[in-house]
Amino acid sequence: MPGLYMASYVFDKRAWETMSLFEQMGNIGSEVGRALAAKRRNDKQSTESALYRGLDLIDFTAQLWVRRSPHRLKELLRARELFIQSVTTTREDKTLEPYFMQFAIAARLRR
Repeated sequence: MPGLYMASYVFDKRAWETMSLFEQMGNIGSEVGRALAAKRRNDKQSTESALYRGLDLIDFTAQLWVRRSPHRLKELLRARELFIQSVTTTREDKTLEPYFMQFAIAARLRR
């Protein structure tokens, strides 16, 4: 459920719903990148905060995609799984950041 993890921030769900798939995934990728960078710095508080923000965005996006793009849901949930694994274990998936970066680039090109 959105908002389940962090109460100290709020994102605009209505604005999120109007974003393209590329924009949503690019923004999720920003939190993925923040979480992994904080983990590499051994900054536990920032790692946890970015992890929870990323999970909130992924989970809200998944709820939207159930209605709009159910065929894409499996890919999003796999990315969620790899995100959690990469942040909470020593098995960081090196393809995760480049995967999300492609969406950010595509969103930028579509502007």
